[in-house]
Amino acid sequence: MNVLITGASGGLGRAFALDCAERGYNVLLTDRNEAGLYTFKQGLLRQYPITVHAKSCDLTIDDEVAALMRYAEEQNFQLDMLLNVAGIDHEGGFTLRSFDQISSILRVNIEATLRITRQALLRRRKDSKFYIVFVSSLASLYPMPLKATYAASKRFLLDFSIALGQELKDQEVSVLSLCPGGLPTTQEALSGIIAQGFWGSATTNRLEKVAHNTISRVQQGRKIYVPGILNRSASILSKVIPAHMIAALLYARWIKAQKQWLVIK
Repeated sequence: MNVLITGASGGLGRAFALDCAERGYNVLLTDRNEAGLYTFKQGLLRQYPITVHAKSCDLTIDDEVAALMRYAEEQNFQLDMLLNVAGIDHEGGFTLRSFDQISSILRVNIEATLRITRQALLRRRKDSKFYIVFVSSLASLYPMPLKATYAASKRFLLDFSIALGQELKDQEVSVLSLCPGGLPTTQEALSGIIAQGFWGSATTNRLEKVAHNTISRVQQGRKIYVPGILNRSASILSKVIPAHMIAALLYARWIKAQKQWLVIK
């Protein structure tokens, strides 16, 4: 099994790579963080008897994605699975962020993800099943004040993954959308979890468990994975409570939490 992992030097990307290595899967790691990427590659090679390739790439740039695909072909690395982890967020209200910050969320979370997904599908191994994971978010299930652009971008990925899975079902392609709650992937993310108090910790997911279960579920043909009993319960409530009521409840929660680690006016 050959797996391409984007955002591979970060928390969830690293967890996915480690789980793949433990399963004996070969990996191609990519990230904009070149130094972190190659350090991680050497660590994997020391610990596991697998093939590990690494190449830095800015997924928002066509030429860099093309170079990544050429590198895979040169290494005879035929793709069996794509784990779309790369993504960004800029916390805070819509008018408090610059338009470049806002548009960068769309460029990375949507445009870059679709770019690498299309290229991977065109170059996948033709004689076997192909698996795709989109890292969406629990936030994709709700209108999220103070995280409106991020939540909407993740909603796009959720809906797109379901539609793409149906479109490619007869071509032996399995597509899953991962919708986790909080993930302690960065110091900023950890600060946000702490600031939310009980609900932050209660909806937070362990990276290793999320990575392992996600890979298992996409291979089982599952379409959506919401880790955690509380998060799954919340996802059900989102279907029965009016959207404007959810938005009001979430605003009250997020304005209080964000004031603890952001400047909210």
